[in-house]
Amino acid sequence: MADDDFELWLGRIAKDRPFRHQVRKALNQAGGAKRSSDKRARRFDGSRIGRGSASGRILGSSNRHSGPRSRRVVVKARIVRLAGSGAKAAVAHLRYLQRDGTKRDGERGTLYSADLDKANGKSFLERATEDRHQFRFIVAAEDGAEYQDLKPMIRRLMEQAEKDLGTQLDWVAVDHFNTGHPHSHILVRGKDDLGKDLIIAREYITKGLRQRAVDLVNLDLGPRTDLQIMRANLREVGHERFTGIDRRLLRAIDADGLVSPHHADSIEQSLRAGRLATLGRMGLAVEERNGRWRLSDEIEPTLRAMGKRGDIIATLDREVRARELAVVPADYAIYDPARADAQPIVGRIAARGLSDEQVGREYLIVDGIDGRAHYVEIGLGGDEQGREGAIVRIAPTPVAIRDIDRTVAEIAAVNGGKYSEDAHFRHDPTASDRFVQTHVRRLEAMRRATGGAEREPDGTWKIAADHVERALDYDRRRAARQPVRIDPLAAIALEQMPAHDGITWLDEDPNPANAHGPAGGFGAKVADAMRRRQQWLVEQGLADKPDRLDVLRRRELHRVTGQLSREFGVDFVAAEPGVPIEGTYRRSVQVGMARMAVIESSHEFTLVPWRPVLERQIGRQVSGMMRGREVSWTFGRQRSGPEI
Repeated sequence: MADDDFELWLGRIAKDRPFRHQVRKALNQAGGAKRSSDKRARRFDGSRIGRGSASGRILGSSNRHSGPRSRRVVVKARIVRLAGSGAKAAVAHLRYLQRDGTKRDGERGTLYSADLDKANGKSFLERATEDRHQFRFIVAAEDGAEYQDLKPMIRRLMEQAEKDLGTQLDWVAVDHFNTGHPHSHILVRGKDDLGKDLIIAREYITKGLRQRAVDLVNLDLGPRTDLQIMRANLREVGHERFTGIDRRLLRAIDADGLVSPHHADSIEQSLRAGRLATLGRMGLAVEERNGRWRLSDEIEPTLRAMGKRGDIIATLDREVRARELAVVPADYAIYDPARADAQPIVGRIAARGLSDEQVGREYLIVDGIDGRAHYVEIGLGGDEQGREGAIVRIAPTPVAIRDIDRTVAEIAAVNGGKYSEDAHFRHDPTASDRFVQTHVRRLEAMRRATGGAEREPDGTWKIAADHVERALDYDRRRAARQPVRIDPLAAIALEQMPAHDGITWLDEDPNPANAHGPAGGFGAKVADAMRRRQQWLVEQGLADKPDRLDVLRRRELHRVTGQLSREFGVDFVAAEPGVPIEGTYRRSVQVGMARMAVIESSHEFTLVPWRPVLERQIGRQVSGMMRGREVSWTFGRQRSGPEI
């Protein structure tokens, strides 16, 4: 080796931080500089209102267990309001927490409380019917896998919380072992032991409870050993996520914007050198001179995004293996509806779960007709159509200026800033009742969500001058909550479609013709069903008929109406435009790809297009008028005769 191939560089014979940092630290300790906490103390921010404020403040400032040897515990907290649909969501959340496959043995999760190993979730929710809110906590110790049973630790934690808050707590919990980090979900009623609203200080929620959990885990498992610390740090060197080493590197950046792996601790220096090499391979760090590196300005958001992607891929792989889908990891896909070139995906829903158990954001795993397994975030309050096994089309939630909002703004502009149904009919005499009601429902939804429209006592709407912009902002926020739209495509199972004597998804939708994928996958099954459907159409003499879809619709309508006629004992009469429809709404039925409403009178029944509002009128008298393919409904009161 030539002499000039080796260059000796001693580095800085000093600490990571420049001398000015030491001066600033000494000045702060001497009281010569104003601390940010002093400013916070002078202003009111509400963080100390409620029970546990003193404990939270003391525990948050305590550092008796800080340092590398302390066990790490993550506590996530959320306060959920139970008014409106909150109570229904609480039932669904509790049901989800007790789902199958969350215990060590793969069995269903079991609720427990302070004194019961098997608590009754229904009784807990019944006690909370008058509660204003509910607290939800997730407690996850980094070394939680060392606990054979998490119940004793959680019970001690809640017992200590009762002492800190000065009240008994009504709570239930369930332990989950279905992820790499065992964790516990805790639900706490929003009432104290006197029946008053339970208000917990923000400082206790954000700091106090976590510190209590850290104390318990340190007491149970003891401080971390040198070997445990070393193993944890070595794992971080190669992680494709934001790590503690990255935080230390960012803090060590000098005045020139560079960072060096040099450190007084040889182990820390090795960790930093290894991490910088990893970041260099990722393109997030560049070595400039003498072993000094320049970190990317986007290092933290990039690494956090990479960590999230890694978690999604792990979820995809787990669900694919559990459902035994015929998809290889190379065909995993993450659906991003925010991309400008995002295209709809078609497939069968293989799994549904929570991407954020605390907030309630959900995801779907879709076995696509393209042979890929898609991970789809569906946000909060996902569509009911997204049930497992359903064949669906998923597309981005549209965010654009709508004609409906322009129309409202135009009508209001010529009516003194007011919109009403009468004004709409004057503006467009040909508009149907349903069309006008669509505008009213849009305004009502905006009023509830954003206050973007204001309803007057006389029923008219006061419309802002920037109504169109407010409506667009409302759609953006709705898309953030529900980023995709889920449309059901099939009323019957794929296995029944090839020989179904009526119209099916295979007949109406062009997508199945492009289905492909490995043997055993949904795409291959759709392609096979298409071949068998074509053979069935040939056998029926319909393959070459241009009106075969109309023939299939008539066949299915004849079959369905025949069954209903035998059931009700009256004849079927087709609804005609301009002819009034009167009778009792019985139920809905599926006719091909369309959902129809059954309206029965004394001597006959008819089928008309179904609308969700009809489900509140089952067994009641309704009347309407066919206008094109739609019905304008009028709902009357149900008549009740004498009881015998």
